Amino acid sequence: MTEHAPAGKFSLRQMVEWGAGLLDDAGLFFGHGTDNALDEAAYLAAYALDITPDYADVDLDRLLSEEEKQRILELYQRRIQGRKPAAYLIHEAWFAGMPFYVDERVLVPRSPIAELIADGFQPWLGEHTVARILDIGTGSGCIAIACAHAFPEAKVDAVDVSADALAVAEVNRQRYQLMAQLELLQSDLFSALHGRHYDIIVSNPPYVDAEDMANVPEEFRHEPELGLAAGKEGLDLVVPMLAQASDYLNPGGILVVEVGNSAVALEARFPEVPFTWIEFEHGGAGVFMLEAQALAAYRHHFKN
Repeated sequence: MTEHAPAGKFSLRQMVEWGAGLLDDAGLFFGHGTDNALDEAAYLAAYALDITPDYADVDLDRLLSEEEKQRILELYQRRIQGRKPAAYLIHEAWFAGMPFYVDERVLVPRSPIAELIADGFQPWLGEHTVARILDIGTGSGCIAIACAHAFPEAKVDAVDVSADALAVAEVNRQRYQLMAQLELLQSDLFSALHGRHYDIIVSNPPYVDAEDMANVPEEFRHEPELGLAAGKEGLDLVVPMLAQASDYLNPGGILVVEVGNSAVALEARFPEVPFTWIEFEHGGAGVFMLEAQALAAYRHHFKN
């Protein structure tokens, strides 16, 4: 590939467009915060220049120094040669309008649940008062922290089976100074939560089935398999969660879970369960909601 940035005067806009061509020609996969080469090139360039990714025209039109061009090019080269998601190169990902520290110990945040959090989980919560929230499989802590900001009066518990993931979540908990509001616990689903009850239980658990795991693009191979793989149907974590969740939900509470492509398998296994599949204005699918009453009514189905 090209070893040097383009010679001569080059604006940031031109550099990003040129970089997008490089990334496209390399056949990269985009799906860890961006979905196309142009946005990925712009995201990496912003980091290289220490500016926010929401460019203003004055940023795009300014001319770059040779040193600035080289810094941007080096990130493009690392993205192409290593096939790592951009977030791992710069140790930052955005979720719900907030930046989070990330590394290879956690998945790159990208869940459509961010839109639900921004909407306060409405209309699903109605007039229900939210005093306590649980995030299962917290990873970087992004969902839990976004919930803490959306519900500043609520206590938030965030659990993960991985001590490595919780170490990353702790970095972000301290970044947002949520030590009093947010508790991090190592737990296999609900195993460490005896006696606790919640108004919202939210989860983006592992849900990739065996067939999809065998065929994921190389970028996904840099993410922890523990956060992705969930057995033949992609339901190894979701079904036990459904079986236990009603024991931890307050009356009127809700369970919100992302299952991605495994939604088909979930509905096929439990055709009688009234899952509410959420439609998103800004893209994304495979997220269901169940109310506490429905979870309790159908819990025997999940335990069979």
